[in-house]
Amino acid sequence: MSHWPAAGAGWRMTTQNPSFKPAADFAMANETPWDRDLAKVIGAGHFEPPPWNETIGHVRRRGGPAGLIVKGGEIVAEWGDADRPDMTFSVAKSFISLTIGLALDDGLIPDVDAPIRALVDDGGFDSNQNRPISWSHMLQLSSEWEGELWDKPDVVDRNRDLGVEGKNPNKGKARELQAPGAFWEYNDVRVNRLALAAMRVWQDALPDVLNARIMAPIGASETWEWHGYYNSWVEIGGRMRQSVSGGGHWGGGMFISARDQARVGLLMARGGVWDGKRLISEDYIARAKAPAPTNPDYGWLWWLNTGQNRFPSAPAGPFQASGAGGNTIWVDPERDLVIVARWLDPGKLDAFLGLVYGAVA
Repeated sequence: MSHWPAAGAGWRMTTQNPSFKPAADFAMANETPWDRDLAKVIGAGHFEPPPWNETIGHVRRRGGPAGLIVKGGEIVAEWGDADRPDMTFSVAKSFISLTIGLALDDGLIPDVDAPIRALVDDGGFDSNQNRPISWSHMLQLSSEWEGELWDKPDVVDRNRDLGVEGKNPNKGKARELQAPGAFWEYNDVRVNRLALAAMRVWQDALPDVLNARIMAPIGASETWEWHGYYNSWVEIGGRMRQSVSGGGHWGGGMFISARDQARVGLLMARGGVWDGKRLISEDYIARAKAPAPTNPDYGWLWWLNTGQNRFPSAPAGPFQASGAGGNTIWVDPERDLVIVARWLDPGKLDAFLGLVYGAVA
């Protein structure tokens, strides 16, 4: 029988399953090499050299390794401070995806493959390069959007290679743009442009949408925050609202605990239903985890493990919200399994997943 967590602080591990203890101990012992002062990480040019690395959003010191393993809705392993709200970097991208999924469910976005400019008329999609860009192009990171947003040009993330983050001399160099939908590139400026477009469609701040439709109904705490940048305030419906970011490498983004992330993972693992109430459609989840034409390991701002390409020690079916520095929400619907890891050395994630799945088996 599937268990549903109590709201708020009531979701706790009663007895640790000893089968999962080696995985928890491994995660605790293999902390990311990042300094705990995240301002130093960003300021030292981990993501890009000066002047592109200028911090324009909220940053704060992180905690140590933390996480949860949830099986059947019950916490079977826990380590570190699972209640501490820390930065999550690109895990925030998957939360943007959720707000767009809700807009699709509500009919605010009638056609995900239609050009964004049909609904958003703010100058961001007027150029010949940007006019054909659809919501699906943006969600799959194949938009090739060109421009500047919040004082960051899209060029800053051109030629980005996540495998050598911080050590790529080609990052930030101009390259010839391709047609929208033809080329996959991990580009935070473009994701932030998508977040702004979503806010304009909702006519509301995305954190408010997320809280009302997802976080409050699943019993999340009130400690999570979703920030944009100091200069990302725009007028929406007669009020100034902050357009949030889909990452943290200029500051900002999602600040959230491991326990709250596990609730979101459980909602996704159970097809968008929480304790008998549907919060987001099965159609959105199916499309969000479908491989993009330009990258079989990516969906709608959710990472995949197609063909076990990224993590050989884990099955091919699960999907993942992933953020720099070793932040993961791992969702395995087939096994009713959710894993949240904070500040785990990214190079050790496959070995960690192998330990978890060894215990599941």
